[in-house]
Amino acid sequence: MKTCVYMVRHGESPKMEGNERTRGLTLKGESDAQIVARLLKDEGIDTFISSPYKRAILTLEGLARSLGKEMIIIEELKEIVFIGDDKILPDKEVYPLVKKMFSDPDFSLPGGESFTNCQNRVVTIFKNIISEYKGQKVAIGTHGAVMTMMMGYFDPQFDLEFLLNTSKPDIYKMEFDEGILTSTARLWRVSLLEPKGQ
Repeated sequence: MKTCVYMVRHGESPKMEGNERTRGLTLKGESDAQIVARLLKDEGIDTFISSPYKRAILTLEGLARSLGKEMIIIEELKEIVFIGDDKILPDKEVYPLVKKMFSDPDFSLPGGESFTNCQNRVVTIFKNIISEYKGQKVAIGTHGAVMTMMMGYFDPQFDLEFLLNTSKPDIYKMEFDEGILTSTARLWRVSLLEPKGQ
């Protein structure tokens, strides 16, 4: 029985306000969320699940609402905790840190998570999702690093290089048969071919 998971990485988010948990979307991020909704509205998605972080919820919420679906929020799907107290790290610090974490999976900053601990957290939940919603189409509002960890668990081609080449937002459709990944396709690229204003 085929189960489809749509990994929806959140749209562009400002790093000047709130903290990791509360920062939302930029104007571009909001506009791109509307494109996400257009791209996925005819996919027949049954269930919408998200990280508890506002930017991930907002990227999928419009589509879920338009289809009359509730968003299921799962705390354990949050982004990797880079440093304690939900502090926002600027990109110039995040990217070197991510590279170090991928090369040294047990490294972490004070109050933060290691790659190993985070992957164990998110993969456990992901496996539960594909088991509980077997035969369904599920969209997950997620983040770059944890998306890569979940996808990379099933296929090692989804690694640091893959992460660094993803966009905000991004969409990957994964198909599973009895818990085995059978195919992955990027859907976001299609949006770039759509005329503006549609």
